[in-house]
Amino acid sequence: MPLEFLKRKGSPEAAPAAAATPSSSVVLPEEVVAQDHQLKLYYAGKSSEGVRLKAGPAALAELPSMLVGLARSEIEIVEPLPIEFSQATPTIVSPSEAMQWLNAHHVHSPITRHALVVLESIDAVDLAFDTFVCTLLDGEVDTSGYPEYNAIVGGVAAHWDEATGDMICRAVVGWGGKGVRGDTDRLGAKILGGLLSNILASQHALGLTKSERPVPAAGRGGLVCAHCGFASGHERAFYCPKCGMRLLRG
Repeated sequence: MPLEFLKRKGSPEAAPAAAATPSSSVVLPEEVVAQDHQLKLYYAGKSSEGVRLKAGPAALAELPSMLVGLARSEIEIVEPLPIEFSQATPTIVSPSEAMQWLNAHHVHSPITRHALVVLESIDAVDLAFDTFVCTLLDGEVDTSGYPEYNAIVGGVAAHWDEATGDMICRAVVGWGGKGVRGDTDRLGAKILGGLLSNILASQHALGLTKSERPVPAAGRGGLVCAHCGFASGHERAFYCPKCGMRLLRG
């Protein structure tokens, strides 16, 4: 009896040639359908000319009163940054500098932190030497306490004149975020005028001045303040713009 199960079920001769599988191809559309993603951040601000005030602790203590009548939130004082936070900037692309900024300002309110992000980003204030008195000046805050995009924040930025030791005060306002409103610029200019009027009304005010803004020395060197460690890049500086103390000269 033949063993049928041992026979090969097929052979190359008997099997029909396999049909060639057609190669599949994807036809690209004439126009690619794309979804757009974008985020536009808009920061803007204004600052006034400087107002010279008589040197002394009384002038510094008077800064918060310059916002009375215009403030719509608690008035906060932001001191110049200590030397260990000299690299602090509100930009996430530099993680170490952003971490310094967070460590330096986490104690402040959302309104003040928002104001610092806006005004430092547009170089309206420099906490290397500026003392900044800040508040909400117009608009609303969200449920987290942060100002809306069209809210106006700001106050008075002050530093000590490097030549005379007098205090120089500027009115500063800023706004911005995810959008902008048409009349914000006009309203900001109006509020800036009110702040400048309050500064000029101070009993210590000596008048407007075009004092040159201080320049911190790049890296090491410069005229170093023995009191706070600030290094001035101006060769003719006699007073520290950060704390008002006399600079050490070789």
